[in-house]
Formats: sequence, C-alpha cells, structure tokens
Amino acid sequence: MIEINGLSKVFGTQRAVDDVTFRVEEGEIMGFLGPNGAGKSTTMNILTGYLSATGGTCRVNGVDILENPLEAKRNIGFLPEMPPLYTDMTVKEYLSFIYDLKGCTFPRQQHIREICDVVKIGDVYDRLIGNLSKGYRQRVGIAQALIGNPRVLIFDEPTVGLDPKQIIDIRNLIRMLGKEHTIILSTHILPEVQAVCDRIVVINKGKIVANEKTEDLVTAVDGSRKMVAKVVGPQDEVLKTLKGVAGIRSVDVLGKRDTDSISYLIESEERVDARKPLFYTLASKGWPLVGLEGMELSLEDIFIRLVGEQRKGRNTKGGKN
Repeated sequence: MIEINGLSKVFGTQRAVDDVTFRVEEGEIMGFLGPNGAGKSTTMNILTGYLSATGGTCRVNGVDILENPLEAKRNIGFLPEMPPLYTDMTVKEYLSFIYDLKGCTFPRQQHIREICDVVKIGDVYDRLIGNLSKGYRQRVGIAQALIGNPRVLIFDEPTVGLDPKQIIDIRNLIRMLGKEHTIILSTHILPEVQAVCDRIVVINKGKIVANEKTEDLVTAVDGSRKMVAKVVGPQDEVLKTLKGVAGIRSVDVLGKRDTDSISYLIESEERVDARKPLFYTLASKGWPLVGLEGMELSLEDIFIRLVGEQRKGRNTKGGKN
C-alpha cells in the first residue's frame, strides 16, 4: 500500500532523510518512531505531498506522490500534530468545508454523518470548534482526515495533550480504523505504539535503524532471551544441570524467593527458545519448576538502545524533524 524506496531530503548541508526504505502493507498499523530531529516529520511531509524529495521514490497505492501528487493524495488522510481546525466554524461547517476542499463525491450529509458516528462527535455537530475540549478537537481532526474515505491514514502525535481517558478512547478509535485502513502512527508515547501497532519502524539521524513486527522487535534488537526460573531442588546440582541445557548461555543464582524454591537468572543463546529443553531437563531430574518469568526489554529500553548504538557507531549528520 505504501512503498518508500531510497528516499532522501537535504536542507542546505543537512541530510534530514538519508536513503530511507520501508513498506507498509494494506491493513497494517505501523508505528513510526524516532527522537526529535530524526527525520520522522520530514518523511511524513514528503509522503503526504507537503515537501518534495531530494531523491528516491514514494508511492501510495501504486501512485508516485512526486509524479502524480493529486492522485496520490486522494488515497491519504492526514492528521498533523496541530490539527488544521478553524475554531470560528462549527463542526458541521468545518467538515462540509473539508468535503468541498477534497472534491468529495459521496453524498455529502450521509458521508459526514457516518464519519461523525465513527469518531463519536455527533453530539457536538452544531457547536463551535473553538468551544470544544482538546479531546473533541482531536476527534474533529481525525474526522477531517476520514473525509473522502482515503485508504491510508497518517497520524502525527494524535494523543498529545489528552487526559488518560481521552488517550484510551483515541487508541481504541485507531484500532477500529485499522480494520478498514492502512495507518502510519507517529508518536513519542511508546506504550501507545506497543498497544496499537502491528509493525514498528525506528528512524534516527535520517536513517532506518529498525523495521520489525512489534512482537519480534525485542528478539531482533536483543537476540538472547532472559528469564527467571524458580526450581525446587539442590542448588549446586540444579545450577550445574541448567548450565548444561542445550541453548542456555549462562545461569546465575538469584537466591531463595519462596520457602522451598531457588530462583535462577537464565540467558539463552541468540535466537534460541530454551524453555522446552529447560522444562524437560528439570522434569527428568524430578525437580519441580514452580515459576518461569520472561525478562524482555521494554519498548523504551529498545528505543534507547537503537538510538544509542547508532550515535556511537555512525557520524551521519542529523536533520530537521
């Protein structure tokens, strides 16, 4: 649905986007992450036709945004970080204005009303946008992105400034929209990405440093698997046996956590799942495994590691965000 290949953008002597390549498949919700100045907003502004590129290609539903911007934009609904709202208009007037601006051909009143039902703003339909809460304004911003029923939605910080309940409501709305649309979600709220997105792309200093399915990102960044096992058995024998299990790299004793079990910190070899061999080995010895808890990196840890490793390993000049 979205194909970005070798994309670059140079501002003077600064390379904001440097040979960026990734795909977003139809029906996928992709999280687009990066620190300030990494190139996220520049990439999205090129994708939505607000900026030209220095090099590379960017296609939406097979249409090159740089060669045929009007046709490509018909496939895109965009919610920037600051929603483009006219506060002296009512919701009804504003959405009708956006309808005309996009040259929409669906039945006007029915189309707008259906969108209002989806984003749950029907109860403020006749109110001035300037009198709405931050949460409702975000919903109106999402509604304008949905006018024309675009196949691709791009959301830049959609929950910034919202209270916890509003954040949950917007996350649920994005999940629901993901059933009918392809979505790119750019945000600094990492738990939001983990809760909503199917795939995560991380950009830093204009380059892609990670592109993985959400559930595979931990393994891709930190190939080993760490876990804490609680085992009932003689400590020295258990420790020696655990170190001999195929796929286990190291074992350390953490001490007693319960009255009759001892906890061990186990680290497997890269790309190895040692849980089954661990279970069968302990069972064969008659030592009960009374607890097994994974110790995966959090998304915050992964993000910091990815950004930190690139800063140490590369001298690529940073760019505008």
